[in-house]
Amino acid sequence: MLTTLKQKFRIWLFRPKIESGTVTLNQRRIFILPTRQGLGFAFVLLLMLLGDINYNLSLGYVLTFLLGTTGMMNMLHAFRNMAQLEIRAGRTDAVFAGDLAQFVFHFHNSGKLPRYHLNLQDGSGHSVTFDIPAQQNVEVRLPLPAAQRGWLGTGRLTLFNEFPLGLFHAWSYLEFDTHCLVYPKPAAPMPLPASSAQSGTGMLGVTGDEDFAGLRSYVTGDALPRIAWKVLAREQGLQVKQFSAQQGQELWLDWFLLPALAAERKLEILTRWVLDADVQGLHYGLRLPDIELPPGHSATHRAECLRALALFGLGDIETPTLSPSPSPASGRGERENPLSRLRERVARSAGRGQA
Repeated sequence: MLTTLKQKFRIWLFRPKIESGTVTLNQRRIFILPTRQGLGFAFVLLLMLLGDINYNLSLGYVLTFLLGTTGMMNMLHAFRNMAQLEIRAGRTDAVFAGDLAQFVFHFHNSGKLPRYHLNLQDGSGHSVTFDIPAQQNVEVRLPLPAAQRGWLGTGRLTLFNEFPLGLFHAWSYLEFDTHCLVYPKPAAPMPLPASSAQSGTGMLGVTGDEDFAGLRSYVTGDALPRIAWKVLAREQGLQVKQFSAQQGQELWLDWFLLPALAAERKLEILTRWVLDADVQGLHYGLRLPDIELPPGHSATHRAECLRALALFGLGDIETPTLSPSPSPASGRGERENPLSRLRERVARSAGRGQA
């Protein structure tokens, strides 16, 4: 009961908002409170002040106010350590259920002073600690467990620090519109569908010049036209385009050919088959109760099949997006056009004149 009331109070006080783009931490977004050490420090200062007053100790006054000034400076440093940081969410690669999703965030420090011992934490206690040099960008990865397939969000994140002496806790709330796609957990290795193995079907991908089949690392002697120049421009290394041609027949990974098993178990088996068929270079298709993907063999086709398996039965094929914020005039009807008002008045005047 008390935990629920605390959550409702925090929602009312801080008014969480899902954001996209770049977020800048200004004075309205940063909150500061003393820590337990800070409260203990303040209590000790109060006792020292009472002793100075009681015994009229001049040097005691100096020491007390010097320590008090140090505590106030600690509060300013805790605020300055986060002020004017620019934060945006990066791209998060898909993972399999049971793995860790690496959510990427980009921090930009435009100031001339470095930022020390910053902590980024989610609501379950998963956190990462990092520093940001002066006038530089830092990529921060927050690992979160992906327990089940579907879309995984970060929820509300807390960026905080207690620099430099741990007397004050400064924090800010962040909630970005970023999600990670979680594929079903692959089943244990098992042979591909028996029907294709008996009939010898399955289209085998061999080296050719027909279809784009992905990228590989550059090897001395590769033709220059095959180099992926756009990938090189994005500083992702020197890679070469691969093309393939297919031989043989098609392999279907069919939901309805599986025995009577739980839906999640079927998805795990189909995920394993997709991975094995892709590794073996087979030309394969995927058939589910609500979707059918034609046979193919490429990195894009593999991603489409895994995506369909991840979102099967969830009714959420597209990436979750921000819901548009309601208009201030919502619920009052659409705002009337002044030109339409003028036309109505002219029509009424004309009607009266004819009458």
